[in-house]
Amino acid sequence: MSSVFLCHRKVDSEKVKKLAAAISKVGHDVWFDEWEIGVGDSIVERINSGLSSMSYLVLCYSSLESSEWTDREWNSTLHRQLSGQPVKVLPARLSGGEVPAILADVKYADLMADWDRGVADLLKAIK
Repeated sequence: MSSVFLCHRKVDSEKVKKLAAAISKVGHDVWFDEWEIGVGDSIVERINSGLSSMSYLVLCYSSLESSEWTDREWNSTLHRQLSGQPVKVLPARLSGGEVPAILADVKYADLMADWDRGVADLLKAIK
């Protein structure tokens, strides 16, 4: 099974937790910050470890502005993907907003329009 990193804003945590459970349920290894970062852990170290060991980064975006943390996570992953490394950015729309311009040509999973269909689309993309 694949390793999946969930990139999201803190305000979207409840929806992303539901998504993490759905992806994990089918056997994928999911990196979700609330599950992976404990009291006393270095946040930067844990995120770096998660990013370096995953096959897919699901970029969960919403109508809210992006954050510096999420931008760093998905931008570094996109750079690795474009450099030929075996990692892929999968955009997922949570609650509106526009996909980042550099990903405009990439089909996204639309969790806002139809949650079940969006999850199914993501699971199909994760091999």
